[in-house]
Amino acid sequence: MKGLCKKVITLFILTIILFAMALPVYADSAEPVAADQTVATVQEVESENALAGNKALAAGLAITFAAGLGALGMGIATGKASEGISRQPEAEGKIRTTFMLGLVFIETAIIYALLTVILIIFVI
Repeated sequence: MKGLCKKVITLFILTIILFAMALPVYADSAEPVAADQTVATVQEVESENALAGNKALAAGLAITFAAGLGALGMGIATGKASEGISRQPEAEGKIRTTFMLGLVFIETAIIYALLTVILIIFVI
């Protein structure tokens, strides 16, 4: 249980670091405004930039959580399957089949997160 607690704390710290790395997305750009541009045009450009930043942040967080937690789940499943096989070598076939099925379900959830990220970036 202690190892899992350390992993969760490490994941939390990495998430905070990713948030800190995403902050420059929200920085105000000091682009010069041309004489023929109106205030409304400048506001539209800034609004589009903010939307792009929000998309990038949402996509990054979604894939980070999905991949990180999926990898954590796969690691735990691998460890437990190895323990089960070492305790009962005669049940290796059944344990391995169940283990592989579980890994497929975890990986499917990660792929769904990837598809969601692609939709966020290109469709929304």
